[in-house]
Amino acid sequence: MPQDVYPDRSHLPASPGVYIFRDGEGRVLYVGKAKNIRSRVASYFTRSGDGRPKIAELRERVRRVDFIAAGSEAEALVLEANLIKRHRPRFNASLRDDKSYPYIVVTTGDEYPRVFATRGPHDPRHRYFGPFPSAGSVHATLDVLNKTFRFRKCRGPEPGRKSGVPCLNYHIGRSAAPCIGAVSKEEYDRIIADVIAFLEGRVDGLIREREEGMRRAASEMDFERAARLRDEAAALRHVRDRQRAAIASEDSFDAVGAYAEGEEACVQVFAVRDGQIVGRDSFLLDNYGEQDAESVALSFIPQYYESAAVPREILVASSDEEALAPIAEHLSRRRGTRVEVRRPRRGDKRRVLELALENARVGLEHERAMEEARRDNLASTLDRLREELALPRLPMRIECYDVSNTMGTNSVASMVVFQGGRPAKDRYRRFRIKGVEGADDPASMAEVVRRRLERLLSGDEKFSPAPDLILLDGGKGQLSAVAAVLEELGSGGRLPDIPVRALAKREEEVFEPGRPRPVVLAPGSPELHLLQRVRDEAHRFANAYHRNLRGRAMTASVLDELPGVGPVRKRRILQHFGTPQAFLEASLEELEAVPGLPGRVAREIYARLHR
Repeated sequence: MPQDVYPDRSHLPASPGVYIFRDGEGRVLYVGKAKNIRSRVASYFTRSGDGRPKIAELRERVRRVDFIAAGSEAEALVLEANLIKRHRPRFNASLRDDKSYPYIVVTTGDEYPRVFATRGPHDPRHRYFGPFPSAGSVHATLDVLNKTFRFRKCRGPEPGRKSGVPCLNYHIGRSAAPCIGAVSKEEYDRIIADVIAFLEGRVDGLIREREEGMRRAASEMDFERAARLRDEAAALRHVRDRQRAAIASEDSFDAVGAYAEGEEACVQVFAVRDGQIVGRDSFLLDNYGEQDAESVALSFIPQYYESAAVPREILVASSDEEALAPIAEHLSRRRGTRVEVRRPRRGDKRRVLELALENARVGLEHERAMEEARRDNLASTLDRLREELALPRLPMRIECYDVSNTMGTNSVASMVVFQGGRPAKDRYRRFRIKGVEGADDPASMAEVVRRRLERLLSGDEKFSPAPDLILLDGGKGQLSAVAAVLEELGSGGRLPDIPVRALAKREEEVFEPGRPRPVVLAPGSPELHLLQRVRDEAHRFANAYHRNLRGRAMTASVLDELPGVGPVRKRRILQHFGTPQAFLEASLEELEAVPGLPGRVAREIYARLHR
């Protein structure tokens, strides 16, 4: 329960749990776990602190300490991981954009499971493999799976289409087509079992099965099947050979290596299955609290294995038994069998851990070198852009506006922000046009910029600070309308000098108020490329908002007017497609595949959508 205990900490319990440091506005600064909450919190406020460089800053900002008592250190570990994920405190080492890492899901909760990439919430009925460090690594793995295993590729919990016609994947040998009974349930389950074995790293067994099947098929004169099994074995062997490492043992484990320097850290996870390194994932972490590498690794493990498959053994460069024991206890509960978390002293496992540690160091150095090069290039680009467009200062904060509507209906506008040449998506804003009738883009643009600047003048922190450059997706009409707004609101020095420019799509010309001739930036130059990126992002953001509003209106209209579609079927349709846009773009076969929707109603919906 919350206690206003700063600087008095006598109210804190002397029991296991988590402690939460908050600032004067209630924001979470740091979350930690402890065997004894009172003594652990007290260590932060001694004269020397706990030795970490940022502790002095943390102590100055703490105004309240909350706590949650737990029954054991393992329970406290789970609480800590969940709170860090929820609040992302600045002084904790936490995964950057942890929600965006992709996974491969095998929908084992379905009668005929599917296999695909996902970034969405996890369904406990299904099996998830990951996280993968990038979408590219997921698609590379799925490409191998698609070429090797004939699982179904159709969407939805049930296979096939109501028409009964198999899809193209069946005809090219990429799907076993359970929808038409071309494969039995037992045979399809074996295909999914092979997919899971592949994702778990058990590739040698799959190769042996295919080689044996190839020999049997050849002896039975079934040369077509033998050739298919030969190609599958070759593809699997290529994957195995690419991943193989010289490890004498046949063990399966993960090696977690961390390297920390300053406010950044890198963690590498080497996955070893049956004596082979089958995967290496790299993660960058924010480490504003400047924890050491050992602490970073120990705080990373619960966050990582919240969704990733837990192996029997995890290797880490720490010998702190008091810290490792609750982690092992927590992961053992997640796996359902005993998990060992330890530091290897010798042999192949020590070599793999050292390899992970070295890769973490190199990974962070590489990232810093790339970041420094990006900063240098960006500084040069912004400086040239300032000169080319005659701006009063470097355009560190660029705001771009675009308007989207359909024949004057559902008019919306977007405001995207690029800070230091990169999209600052937490600063994006979207607007519904309120005071303009019909398709009048200049007036709509002027309304949106006026509303944005009035919010700035009112002191609204969500619209602060002022931009260094306002960029408009449009031409002279939009520019003139917005320039008039700036002149009106800036009278009397109420606004700083905010330059405005318009980037016209056709010739990629940049227009400036009061200047008859446009500025033409060199084609392919970094300056033009930056403006195009900002403009295109504003266009995308505005169109996405407009499509969403239009989709909602059209979906409600189509479904509400159809006989035979009540609240239950309407809910099923929307749940099946996920978004209004997906529903509006659905084919007849996809509509017929909606569970519980009769074919007649599906055809009526399709006809209404495409009339």
